[in-house]
Amino acid sequence: MSASLSPADRRDALGLLARAPAARLAELLPDLPAHETLRAPEIGTVMVQGRAGGTGAAFNLGEITVTRASVRLASGQVGHGYVQGRDKGHALRAALIDAAGRPDIIATLRAEENARRARIAAEAAATRVEFFTLARGEDE
Repeated sequence: MSASLSPADRRDALGLLARAPAARLAELLPDLPAHETLRAPEIGTVMVQGRAGGTGAAFNLGEITVTRASVRLASGQVGHGYVQGRDKGHALRAALIDAAGRPDIIATLRAEENARRARIAAEAAATRVEFFTLARGEDE
């Protein structure tokens, strides 16, 4: 994937792979292609930063557990997978999809994520309350 995508598109694709449920990646890539393991799936932690109000000065919020893996396919393409949590299979499949450059899987994940976000937005919109003020006679 890295050879055929711009850095921004690859970043987007890697994000989709990381956010996708591990079970969904297993459905989309049930059989692992032949590959060389460059970095076996390993579990570690990374520091997460936050910003007060979303725009303030950055501060260290805490650490989260991540799992990463790197692979090389027989074609020479290298792929990387970083996922939140401790699922080694998820990180390995993300790396394999990255290396294989599977636009069909990325398109499927993007469509599913867009549908999920639209459903959440619709549910939130259904709870929206409109406030209004009535003019009272003594305030005039």
